[in-house]
Amino acid sequence: MGRNKKPLPLLEGVTIEAVAAEGKSLFHWNDMVVFVPWCVPGDVCDVQLRRKKHSFAEGEVVRFVKKSDVRTEPFCQHFGVCGGCKWQMLPYDAQLRMKQQQVEDQLRRIGKVELPPLRPILGSVKTREYRNKLDFGCANKRYLTKEEIASLSPLTPHSSEKDRPAIGFHITGAFDKILPIEKCHLMDDLHNEIRNKTLRYATEHGLSFFDLREQKGLLRDLIIRNSASGEWLVIVQFHYDETGGETEAQGLLQHLANTFPQITSLMYVDNQKCNDTYGDLDIQLFKGQDHITELMEDLRFKVGPKSFYQTNTEQACHLYSVVRELAFTPLSESVKGDLQSPPLIYDLYTGTGTIANFVARRARKVVGIEYVPEAIEDAKENSRLNSIDNTLFYAGDMKDILTDEFIAQHGRPDVIITDPPRAGMHPDVVKTILRAAPERIVYVSCNPATQARDLQVLDEDYRVAVVQPVDMFPHTPHVENVVLLVKKHD
Repeated sequence: MGRNKKPLPLLEGVTIEAVAAEGKSLFHWNDMVVFVPWCVPGDVCDVQLRRKKHSFAEGEVVRFVKKSDVRTEPFCQHFGVCGGCKWQMLPYDAQLRMKQQQVEDQLRRIGKVELPPLRPILGSVKTREYRNKLDFGCANKRYLTKEEIASLSPLTPHSSEKDRPAIGFHITGAFDKILPIEKCHLMDDLHNEIRNKTLRYATEHGLSFFDLREQKGLLRDLIIRNSASGEWLVIVQFHYDETGGETEAQGLLQHLANTFPQITSLMYVDNQKCNDTYGDLDIQLFKGQDHITELMEDLRFKVGPKSFYQTNTEQACHLYSVVRELAFTPLSESVKGDLQSPPLIYDLYTGTGTIANFVARRARKVVGIEYVPEAIEDAKENSRLNSIDNTLFYAGDMKDILTDEFIAQHGRPDVIITDPPRAGMHPDVVKTILRAAPERIVYVSCNPATQARDLQVLDEDYRVAVVQPVDMFPHTPHVENVVLLVKKHD
């Protein structure tokens, strides 16, 4: 018979000291760091510990004794349950200061490289309705908050409420349930109408919603995208079963087409997999064209159902402008590291070639590499759309494509631009970059921690010349960071 665990303590009247990673905050207790969500520095609260390890603990606020003067009122009705905007209670200028500090702390603590003074973080042009894409799950079981459960009548079984279908966001720790979203402020309000009317039609017409545990149910996922050109792309994921479902699916699609003439690309997919990813599935066109067009400066970019495109369009233009500046601008403090003009550029993890095409007109040639074949086809098409003829694109695993032989064939790059996924670059890729020895490396990262790890290796031959944080995601702890590395010359 197992021993009963000792109950974890309730800590009364503790003061939150600082913001921590992943949108949490922290305070110290008994030589231990305690992490709690949904707090800001200066909050005084009672915290119930939920998990305790040797050097840290995690807790939950059960009562606010006094709220911090720093705190601001969240604007979203779903704040505190939906995990998407964990920093809504922080004024935006405070968010920017903390993101700037986060970048510097991680580069110094993990990278342990010499840094110049960081440039001030570039704040987002918009702090609401800034996204161009949102993905909503559909489920036959909605998530009930603690307040909703407490408000239920004893005569109302919890199961009857949980069995209500929902369209919204997945909840951490409740993977098969969906938090119903009535209004999200991250995208143009039309997306709320599309989502809510999809839910209404589906419930009124008896469409089944997906059960993730049982792997059955028709309506599975809803992806909504828009563009600066005013176009809208909607993808509905269905899950047909042995009895069909195509007729019901077509009815919903026709309803969306009739109700929302703003949708210029209405698409659908039958997803029989255990997860909602659809990159390897055939997307069917129901209405309109098979893509939308994004605008950036004087460039046009084709964005299809599988295309990656930065989700904050206006801020992406500022991000890419920083990349272009650092790739080309002469270094005022030294002639060493300056470039022969125009330079040969390699764009690693090029995606749909957005950065490659953005910088191509000032380059001799741009060579882009990306893992996803469909993205490379989009990159080629985007060059064609913009009459850019000095780009080459290759699809494949970066560590397999970017080899010494590849560099010998295409020429040693003067500049390497790299924008890897959150995990950073594969060690073999970093080694190949060191052997290629470009004069400059412009490293774009959505995860300063893994960027810092890579900088530590690159520090062998390169010095950090510029650090420019960029906020792409207001009200979240996420931050992009651009680093210019210049080759050391003895």
